[in-house]
Amino acid sequence: MDTLIWALVALVGTAVIWKGSGLLETASARLAAYYALPDIVQGAVVVAIGSSFPELSTTVISTLVHGEFELGVAAIVGSALFNILIIPAAAGLSTRKQLRANRDLVYKEAQFYMIAVAVLTLTFAFAAIYHPVEDGDAIRGEMTRWLALMPVGLYLLYIFVQYQDTLDQSQPSDIEGIAPGREWLRLGVSLIVIVAGVEALVRAAIQFGEIFDTPSFLWGITVVAAGTSIPDAFVSVRAARDGRGITSIANVLGSNTFDLLVCIPAGVLIAGATVVNFSVAAPMLAILTAATILLFLMMRTHMVLSRAESVGLLVFYAAFVVWISAECFGLIDWVPSLPPATGAA
Repeated sequence: MDTLIWALVALVGTAVIWKGSGLLETASARLAAYYALPDIVQGAVVVAIGSSFPELSTTVISTLVHGEFELGVAAIVGSALFNILIIPAAAGLSTRKQLRANRDLVYKEAQFYMIAVAVLTLTFAFAAIYHPVEDGDAIRGEMTRWLALMPVGLYLLYIFVQYQDTLDQSQPSDIEGIAPGREWLRLGVSLIVIVAGVEALVRAAIQFGEIFDTPSFLWGITVVAAGTSIPDAFVSVRAARDGRGITSIANVLGSNTFDLLVCIPAGVLIAGATVVNFSVAAPMLAILTAATILLFLMMRTHMVLSRAESVGLLVFYAAFVVWISAECFGLIDWVPSLPPATGAA
C-alpha cells in the first residue's frame, strides 16, 4: 500500500515538473528574445540556472537542515552524470534528425565545463591538504568559505564570457507583444512549481529507498539525482524536438556548470565550513570527467550527436549504475571508500 501511495506521489510530482518546465521554457525564450540573447546564452545561462534550482535547494537544505553536505554533493554529482549522459541521449533519440552542435558549443561550453570539474576537484583537494580532518582511512578535509569562493569566482568568469557573447549578437529579434515584467513573473512562478514538484519526487524516492532497503548513497546518487534533473531533461527534449539542438545541449552543459561551481559551494558559503570526504569525491569526479570527455568527443564528430552515439551514452550510464550498485551492495570493492561508512555520500 505504501508503495502505491508513493508511486502516485511520484507521478503527480512528475506532472507538476512537466508543467513547471513548460512555463520556464516559455518565459526564458521570450526573455531571451526581448534581451536579444543568442541561443547558446539562453540555454547555458537563462534556462540552465532556472532548471538547476532543485540542485541548489538540495545542497542548501542537506547542509543546513540535516548537516549532510556530502549527501548534497552526491546528489549533484549524480545529477551531473544524468545530465551529461541521459539528457543528451534522450534529446538525440526524441527527434528524427541528428542533434546538431556548433563550434561555440564544443570549444567553449564543453571545454569550460571540463575546467569546472577540474577546479572543483582542486578545491576539494585543497580542503584535504590544507585543512585535513582525521577520520579513519578516509581522506577528509574542511572546506571553508575562502575555498568555496574558488569555484564561484570561476562561474563569475563564465558569466562574463557569456555577456561578451550578448554584445556580439547582431540579429534583430521580434519582441512585439512581449511584456518583460509578465515574463519575469512567469519565470518566478515556474521555479516555484518546479521546486514543489521535485520535492514531491525526491520524497517519493527517499521512501522507496526505505521500503526496498536501498543504501542511502545509492539512491542519493541515482534516484534523487535523477529526480532533480527532470526539469533539465524536459527542457532539453522540447528544445531538440523543436529543432533547437544547440539550446538543448547548451542547457545541459550550462546547468552542470552552475551545479558544480555554484550549487555545491552554496552550502559552504551559508554554513561557514563543512567537511568533505575526498575519498568519495575524487572517484565520482573522475567518472564525471570521463563522461564529459565522451560527450565532447561525440559532439565533435561532424558536429552532431547521432542516434548511435545517443545509445552509447545510455550504455555508459547503465554501466555506471550497475557498478555503483555492486559497490554499495558489497558485490565488488574496486573503490574501498564506496559506499561511505556514514551512508550519506
